[in-house]
Amino acid sequence: MSLRFFDTRGLDDCRPTYSEVIIAGLADGGGLYLPEALPHLTLADIDALASLPSYAARATRVYDAFDIDFSHDEIAAIMREAYGSQFDDPAITPIRPLGDGRTHLLELFHGPTSAFKDLALQCMPRFFSAAIDRQRATGQMSRDMLILVATSGDTGSAALAGFADRPHTNIIVFYPADGISDVQRRQMTARPGANLGVFAVTGNFDDCQRAVKRAFENRGFATWLDLDEGLQFSSANSINWGRLMPQIVYYLSAVADLRRGGVLRDGGVVDICVPTGNFGNILGAWLAKQMGAPIGRLLCASNENNILADFLATGVYDTRGRAFRVTTSPSMDILVSSNLERLLYYMAGSERVQTWMSELAEDGVFSVGDEALKRLRGDFIGGWVSNEDTLTTLRETYEQYSYLADPHTAVALKMARDYLRSGGDEGGADNPMLVVSAAHWAKFAPNVTRALTGTPPGEDVDEPYGSMGGFDLTRAIHETLAPKASDVPANLCATEYAKERFRTVIESDEASVEAAVRQWLDSQN
Repeated sequence: MSLRFFDTRGLDDCRPTYSEVIIAGLADGGGLYLPEALPHLTLADIDALASLPSYAARATRVYDAFDIDFSHDEIAAIMREAYGSQFDDPAITPIRPLGDGRTHLLELFHGPTSAFKDLALQCMPRFFSAAIDRQRATGQMSRDMLILVATSGDTGSAALAGFADRPHTNIIVFYPADGISDVQRRQMTARPGANLGVFAVTGNFDDCQRAVKRAFENRGFATWLDLDEGLQFSSANSINWGRLMPQIVYYLSAVADLRRGGVLRDGGVVDICVPTGNFGNILGAWLAKQMGAPIGRLLCASNENNILADFLATGVYDTRGRAFRVTTSPSMDILVSSNLERLLYYMAGSERVQTWMSELAEDGVFSVGDEALKRLRGDFIGGWVSNEDTLTTLRETYEQYSYLADPHTAVALKMARDYLRSGGDEGGADNPMLVVSAAHWAKFAPNVTRALTGTPPGEDVDEPYGSMGGFDLTRAIHETLAPKASDVPANLCATEYAKERFRTVIESDEASVEAAVRQWLDSQN
């Protein structure tokens, strides 16, 4: 009997398998899927990952432990495809020592779109396609799939790359028109693929995500899609459990590498600092810890949209009257962190989660109380970093260690640095620190240029850099401002010359999203 799943709100009585969960995306009751049990790995099991011949083999070993409804051979074949030559480092997720004796960077940007989302979105679409093929072969499914994605920048390009030209699957991505970098935008609007659609949305990411989620949950729209177009909705956002499992893999793999390298010794734990927006990446680390990984504190590093830092300090999640800020780390510009719901289930159960999510939807606020907050703070520390400190940290890290980070990674580096300088938490003064390096610096050339030239956030960069576009700035950074920086990935270089296919901007409401879907489907017929 393979592993079954349940929904966080306890409203869906079904117990679907993994292949059913990744197709469904969201549970019928509005909750998020979680496995009925997490496998436990011993230290010997984790150490054994380091001796395997490839990252694909490590991922296969972890997925086998979950006992999902795919055979070992099926999983191994998918992992070989997912983690192959499209990554520009054979280690897939290499770890780099920063040079301060304590801090190590887990580089997750070596995939085809140069951001950590590739680790999940090269893997999950392949399982998705295999699940569709299985259900079509057995007569369980006759519809093709339509995936709707709201993105704050990196998810969209990674999802488009992962699902491009996959049979029986269409994908439409919505992104905030003014909330992402030029390179991020072109990665989406110039992406080839007959089954892809891309729309810009007025407003911020939360406006975009809210409109897409309401369209996704509109049963009337879903019925029209089913009866008139022969399509069924799904999601590739991190609400889909298929996005979480690959993230668990790279944390287990990182722990195995740290132990093999002698950085993490028997009896010790590693603290991990994650730049955090939608809470999926850091949740992957927490789940790895629950499975047996020797992980200590999880530092949840936010930017000026610091709702998670406030929540972890007070136990109150309050969106009322909170200004949405456009920051130097745009992929983290989020006020509603969807994956927090999964963690809250583990802290308090489905009944409380259902109440809290209803309060958030109706009143814009919920409070978890002292007991749940105490449990949360047993694992997590929240903090936030200003735009100014983000750029200063980026510059100082390059000057001191010749490591050029992107702004999101700089947020995590700043929080990790402050934590280490303060002596850490009780019992953690000597723990190694693993900082997640979430994206390549070349995706954010304007703010990297501001950092390296000492230009304040939001201000125009002086000549000659002020007259350059994003790709010209990237070249200037690599050739002049930061010659010791890592090379610009080939996929980003190619984006400069690719023709943009999608230019439509829509309003940030459910009706506009639905109209955009109809428009795109008409164009396909």
